[in-house]
Amino acid sequence: MDLNTLTAVSPIDGRYREKTAELDCYFSEYALMKYRLRVEIEYFIRLTELPLPRLESINQKLFAPLRDIYTSFSLSDAERIKALEAHTNHDVKAVEYFIKERFDTTRGLERYKEYVHFGLTSQDINNTAIPLSLKEALADVVYPAINELIGTLEDYAGKWADVSLLAHTHGQPASPTRLGKEVMVFVYRLSEQLKELRACRITAKFGGATGNFNAHHAAFPAVDWRSFADSFLAGCFGLEREQYTTQISNYDCLGSLLDALRRINTILIDLDRDFWMYISMDYFKQKIKPGEVGSSAMPHKVNPIDFENSEGNLGIANAVLQFMAAKLPVSRMQRDLTDSTVLRNIGVPIGHMLIAIQSTVKGLRKLILNRERISADLDANEAVVAEGIQTILRRENYPNPYETLKSLTRTNEKMTKARIDAFIDGLDVADDVKTEMKNITPANYTGI
Repeated sequence: MDLNTLTAVSPIDGRYREKTAELDCYFSEYALMKYRLRVEIEYFIRLTELPLPRLESINQKLFAPLRDIYTSFSLSDAERIKALEAHTNHDVKAVEYFIKERFDTTRGLERYKEYVHFGLTSQDINNTAIPLSLKEALADVVYPAINELIGTLEDYAGKWADVSLLAHTHGQPASPTRLGKEVMVFVYRLSEQLKELRACRITAKFGGATGNFNAHHAAFPAVDWRSFADSFLAGCFGLEREQYTTQISNYDCLGSLLDALRRINTILIDLDRDFWMYISMDYFKQKIKPGEVGSSAMPHKVNPIDFENSEGNLGIANAVLQFMAAKLPVSRMQRDLTDSTVLRNIGVPIGHMLIAIQSTVKGLRKLILNRERISADLDANEAVVAEGIQTILRRENYPNPYETLKSLTRTNEKMTKARIDAFIDGLDVADDVKTEMKNITPANYTGI
């Protein structure tokens, strides 16, 4: 069958294609070729700044057609690289040969083509291209998606700031809180971890076949190749060069970044489950769209499918992120090839994460606050004010206040406002203190 959204094996490129299509520009095979070309071309151009034979006389007007090789990169160009790879059985060498073909057909470039991929190994290209693609995907796609989610939560936090809510610790009624504050917890957590993610260093490996610039130094020992590579990666791509490596990246910084993404996803799983629970408790209803079906058998069902979809996708994303973060920094001796096939999947957890974030936002925007149900739950749980009453009694140096309230409230009998007021009336405290305690209700005992 021809590949399309119905025949794709992965739901990222199939069922959820419309949610992940923008990742094509960063993580597809086509995108990897384009990023490799970009690294190769910019490296060649930067070499012209050195006093190297022939290159020092190159006409800078040739830089525009050089950059056009990657800026105008087309699917037919990608197919040509695949054809070259079929002959070379090496994907990066195929990119090198593709560039040399362009040099042969561009007047004025023919004599310089042996400076293409000069002194490099394939991992100098891959371990620059992939971190660069990840860096730009984060900036262009992931950060905006997370910020949209945080913004949605911030709006709700403000809108629900004064909504008193019965808290549940250990699944049991607990001291009340405010719904807006509970939402703000997730705003805070996500914002903090987003700062951690942004602070992660994005590094690249660039140092030749075993990380020592052997070939570079052998050909031109007078050049400070380490400083050159540092400047090249930072100036062209905003990447930091790993100073001591084998043939491949150490992947330690990439592992930190993947773990930072995983922490954000873990917070989102917590958020999804909380809102799922609030919906199951009827604290929220959901907007109903005509024509939609919640269950194939039960016509009344309106299921919290967006939060469930998000949670499932976050689980997949975190499994892959955890594997990558643990696997990539481990390689036999100066290199083995296991990192290569793993890195080709770098877009997979990003894709599932993007699907999840969009699903969570969709679920949040379908919520309808059920104030009556929330208020009814507060009114039905008068016992939760016991903490406040016994704390005031502590302030008044009343004997054994915790134990006194425990004997009153830790019972299977229904606790009512009338019972609590009667209890307060029987206490040996001043009348103004009794009034103070009677004024505490589940609706107003919400703290700061």
